[in-house]
Amino acid sequence: MLRDEPLKFERMNAVEPESPSTGRTLAGGFLMGLANLVPGVSGGTMILALGLYDRFIHSIAEVTRLRPGRTTLLFLGVLAVGLAVAVFGMAGPAVWLVTEHRWVAYSLFIGMTLGGIPALWPALRPLEGSALASIVIGFTGMALLAFGMQGEALPQNAIVFLVAGALAASSMILPGVSGSYILLIFGLYDVVIGSVRPSALMEDWRGSLGIVVPVGIGAVLGIGLLSNVLKVLLTRHEKPAHGFLLGLLLGSVLGLWPFQEAVHPDLVGRKRVQSVLLLSEGESLEAIGAQTGVVLAPERAPELRRKYAGLSKGELKLRGLELGTYRPSIGQIVLSLGLFLAGCWVTRRLATPARPASDPAG
Repeated sequence: MLRDEPLKFERMNAVEPESPSTGRTLAGGFLMGLANLVPGVSGGTMILALGLYDRFIHSIAEVTRLRPGRTTLLFLGVLAVGLAVAVFGMAGPAVWLVTEHRWVAYSLFIGMTLGGIPALWPALRPLEGSALASIVIGFTGMALLAFGMQGEALPQNAIVFLVAGALAASSMILPGVSGSYILLIFGLYDVVIGSVRPSALMEDWRGSLGIVVPVGIGAVLGIGLLSNVLKVLLTRHEKPAHGFLLGLLLGSVLGLWPFQEAVHPDLVGRKRVQSVLLLSEGESLEAIGAQTGVVLAPERAPELRRKYAGLSKGELKLRGLELGTYRPSIGQIVLSLGLFLAGCWVTRRLATPARPASDPAG
């Protein structure tokens, strides 16, 4: 019996995750892109809920090690097509839905997220102490991120930009949070995003490269290191790794309570943030309307100037993300429950349960 264990371990170590069908991969990419359009929802969460996460991490690890196979390139290519279709085809409707009917979008995404639990659960059976502890750690981490982190500006130097790039890129692989949100909560969104604009590169290309280069290096290191670490953990420590991912999955819905509304509705959406920023910089209402398409009422302009004076674009974006709860109507509760169940159904139809950790087949 003891002689068989190393052989079993080597066989498990050598086996690649099962390649999903083209249709499921395309749907996964589409939902991943759609999730990235919704504040508070991570594309990695959708990949995890659909049971594509192991294949995704294995593929990214192969690419970062410059040894991608044909199957890997095909998988990532199909995933990218689905993602592009969602981002370029659904950006307008998604922004409108989140801005005007946030509870609809969040109810649906909570359902799609939690609908992925059955796909992960088989990999944890029978549930052991290490897996249970990993679930708690993952869930606690997401809870701290959802409720405990506040926007706090960091010093602007090469080391900070390197670390920020690594964290932002790594968050794109880990389910639950987006890279842009990482930059926002550390007060670096304006600096990093602004440095890649053509106007910034033309005006001060050395200063822009001083930001872009360390952030880019950090992003490459973050993705390369994390994807390979996750690949090893998912292979050699399957139950604790999947337990941690399940904790992230459960915790990712903590900030998605459907019945919330913006505390600062004047800052919801890129165009509104830009209009308030231009107003605080002294631009006329006519010029603001021409540049952003947002029509500001003359009687509200003084109030907006006082309220948001001195805030940077990143700080305005953070305030635009602040949400407060409200009491829903009976109709909203019923429809929200229906959307939740519909989201669960969609994920369950697309997902394939993970192979149990005790199953040596492969």
